[in-house]
Amino acid sequence: MTSKETATERTHAALDRALHHAREYLAGLDDRSVAGTAGPGDLRARIGVELRSEGLAPERVIDELVAATAGGHVGSAGGRFFAWVIGGTLPSALAADWLTSTWDQNAAVSGSGPAVAVVEEIAGAWLKDILGLPSEASFAFTTGCQLAHFTALAAARQAVLAAAGWDVNARGLCGAPQVRVITSDCRHSSVDRAVRFLGLGTDNLVGVETDQDGRVTAAALETELSRDPAPSIVVLDAADLNVAAFDSFKMLIPIAKAAGAWVHIDGAFGLIARASRSKRHLLDGVELADSWATDGHKWLNVPFDCGMAFVRDAAAHRAAMTVSASYIAADSEVRDEIDWNPEWSRRGRGVPIYAALRELGRAGLEAMIDRTCAHARAIVSGIGALPGAEVLWQPQLNQGLVRFLDPSEGATEADHDARTDAVISAINATGEAFFSGTNWRGMRAMRVSVVNWRTSAADVERTIAAVADVLRARLSVAGSVSTR
Repeated sequence: MTSKETATERTHAALDRALHHAREYLAGLDDRSVAGTAGPGDLRARIGVELRSEGLAPERVIDELVAATAGGHVGSAGGRFFAWVIGGTLPSALAADWLTSTWDQNAAVSGSGPAVAVVEEIAGAWLKDILGLPSEASFAFTTGCQLAHFTALAAARQAVLAAAGWDVNARGLCGAPQVRVITSDCRHSSVDRAVRFLGLGTDNLVGVETDQDGRVTAAALETELSRDPAPSIVVLDAADLNVAAFDSFKMLIPIAKAAGAWVHIDGAFGLIARASRSKRHLLDGVELADSWATDGHKWLNVPFDCGMAFVRDAAAHRAAMTVSASYIAADSEVRDEIDWNPEWSRRGRGVPIYAALRELGRAGLEAMIDRTCAHARAIVSGIGALPGAEVLWQPQLNQGLVRFLDPSEGATEADHDARTDAVISAINATGEAFFSGTNWRGMRAMRVSVVNWRTSAADVERTIAAVADVLRARLSVAGSVSTR
């Protein structure tokens, strides 16, 4: 590279190839297998080339990268991926994410990215309004819900220990009062990880038994809170991972508050349902909590590396996260994310959120939520009506469960579990759809999760037909074996 013109040409050549391959990839989502088709050995052989002494032209690097990774991508960007709660990426969010990398701002402080700082400021305010959260709440755009839990629970730790007369920033946790974290026995393991990261210890994590609908009961919470007067944090579910169970916030939060506990909401995907008028009742009272965590790559359909934490007590949030240095020029007119996030270097991950909200609008976000929930019900009902299938949970939101029964005479629960896992594998092997298994009430089940903006009625029909073909083939094999 000997001139600015050469640098520009090299950059344009690489970007042109990336755009070409991106268009091809997205255009082929309906035709390619949803499951990856290349094994680890093939991928290592193709990707693990010798690192040469001399470099390559950037466009060649891009072309060879695409060729080497072919078949190694799961089609979660498309409309027939139902294994986990992973959305696609809206067109504006994808383009905005590309621009975020192009602008290459360190969005930790406004001085190194003033426009990005204001974009995130506006996007956070929009989200609080859409979700009906307190206007005074602070917020942070994190890498995902895992770090959103970490951020919000760090603020909780700060507040409950301060109330007990302990400055955790200055004195650390050695000798500090014990802090209990009371939560559901159906909780997501990201809560456990956040508790570990914060030094609270999993021995102080109490999983309260839930009812048949997967919800914490008032009696169970009251019993646990009265068991020990230690400073407490209560974590409630806004849609658990298996059946999208919502705890009764209107009933439980006042109980926790009366005991002096901080209440945090795990709303990884369910919190966004508050943007839908038809689903909002499931979250009645959620605004009474002290902090909330959610993910952008789920129902907001933005690229990965985007979670959100909201904290009512902005002072506790800032105290838990802020840092200063002589070379950081604070701007009193614009918020600095370094005051609210655990990262010193970060991309402007709020930019795709801003773009997605503008592309959808309030009505579009609501319609997408309602549409994907309807698709989830249609898939569960359609598969559940097939011979050898059984509905375990009909979706109240976007999550449902089905299992597949072993047709053998005298089949046991273990046989049904094995059959379920085998059918899931067979469905995924067709490439027509992609599901995952889970444990629920002592049974193996296939989870149906729909949050992708691309999922259509045609995808639903195609998926049910693929499952029907798999079941038909397996029943046929079982029948031929039994007649021998």
